Amino acid sequence: MLTSHRTEDGLRVVVDAETADPKAFFQVLDTAPEVRSYEVLHTDQQGMLLQVETAEHEPRVAARTTGMLPQYPMVLRNGWQTIETIISWERLSSLKTEFEERDVSFEILSISQSVEVTDLLTARQWEVLTEAITRGYYDTPRGCSLTELADALDVNPSAVSGVLHRAEEQIIKSFAAETKQIDSLNPPY
Repeated sequence: MLTSHRTEDGLRVVVDAETADPKAFFQVLDTAPEVRSYEVLHTDQQGMLLQVETAEHEPRVAARTTGMLPQYPMVLRNGWQTIETIISWERLSSLKTEFEERDVSFEILSISQSVEVTDLLTARQWEVLTEAITRGYYDTPRGCSLTELADALDVNPSAVSGVLHRAEEQIIKSFAAETKQIDSLNPPY
């Protein structure tokens, strides 16, 4: 599904269909009770482009009710629709409830929380980290010592150490969570 638009009594959907058996595909469209009409916009050896007028199906109503904005393209294969979306935890919970109330079969394949790398650190942490990298503090062997880095930043070494430690903590924990190498970042106590 490339796009869809709500009409007064349903949806208008543009579908890019790939099928080895166009006759069987059209037979499915002709017999599907929710399909009101369709128009073939383009055909070639890879498939066809269609505009389909259809009733708004329960998963779509549930998504709309919770305020989930559709993202395209959506893949429909063998009766399962795969959807990727950006949604808050609250709306995701509401969507799950709506699906259950409407008896919609669903499966969540994965959930990830996107974090912009630039949001991980404070401006001061970025400043100190950038200076440390530029001066070779993280090189092997080190291009500068902690004291030399502190002198360049005109602060004491313990302040630089504290800022770097907090920045490193954020970076390492974020990396571990993103790569799913550990189950939880919460301490076991």
